[in-house]
Amino acid sequence: MAMKPMTEVTPVVEMRNIKKSFAAVRALRGVDLELQHNEVLGLVGDNAAGKSTLMKVLSGAYIPDEGEIFIEGKKVHISDPLSARHLGIEMVYQDLALVNHLDVAANVFLGREVISAQLGMFDVMDQRHMEQETRRLLDRLKIDISSVRLDVESLSGGQRQSVAIARATAFDAKVIIMDEPTAALSVAAIDKVLDLVRELKAQGCSIIVISHRLEDIYQVSDRMIVLRHGRKVCDYPVAGDIHEFRERVVAYIVGARNDFPDVAVD
Repeated sequence: MAMKPMTEVTPVVEMRNIKKSFAAVRALRGVDLELQHNEVLGLVGDNAAGKSTLMKVLSGAYIPDEGEIFIEGKKVHISDPLSARHLGIEMVYQDLALVNHLDVAANVFLGREVISAQLGMFDVMDQRHMEQETRRLLDRLKIDISSVRLDVESLSGGQRQSVAIARATAFDAKVIIMDEPTAALSVAAIDKVLDLVRELKAQGCSIIVISHRLEDIYQVSDRMIVLRHGRKVCDYPVAGDIHEFRERVVAYIVGARNDFPDVAVD
């Protein structure tokens, strides 16, 4: 009996030949990227390699000069962050974009507040519903914050990062992009954030992590891409021991190795 051919799995995200320039600076020079369902993809490179620019294209902050983007096999046009959000793409920026004087629940629902009634020209927010849903979200993600009524400014760095990530996952996001999620955190806080990444993957999320911390990429990523001077120079599964992994990645970052010589690095 003949075996049926294996069906190819459609990536949740596919970016093809993405180019972006800012005046004379060519930030992206034809980058391809695929993200599979339920995958953690590490995105690595030196400063100005194009990592954040590529992710800002995917999240709608930038419009590419050339290239195509497909979400679950369907070609899409992402013109702004709202259109990216409607496609299920959320980005957690390094500055977190939290409002310090608002509480946890208000930050999770910021810009997507639940309205219970209208009094003339004024909307009345359903505080109880938003607090209950935020509590359920934090419990589901195993985020340890004692009360959703705590102001964000009273939280630790790790807790603030967790709130920003929780907000990104609160509305059925397919793809979560994290820009340097462990920067300036204590060792204990880093461990908690990495545990949160693992928990998101366990719950079926697809995640892209931008980081200079190779140890973090090694611990949580299934696969990694290295960019250099706006080009992709490697794309391979995370494997081997940490020392071998670090040496190999550094070789790509500094230009000693390139898996795509047909688009030679400058």
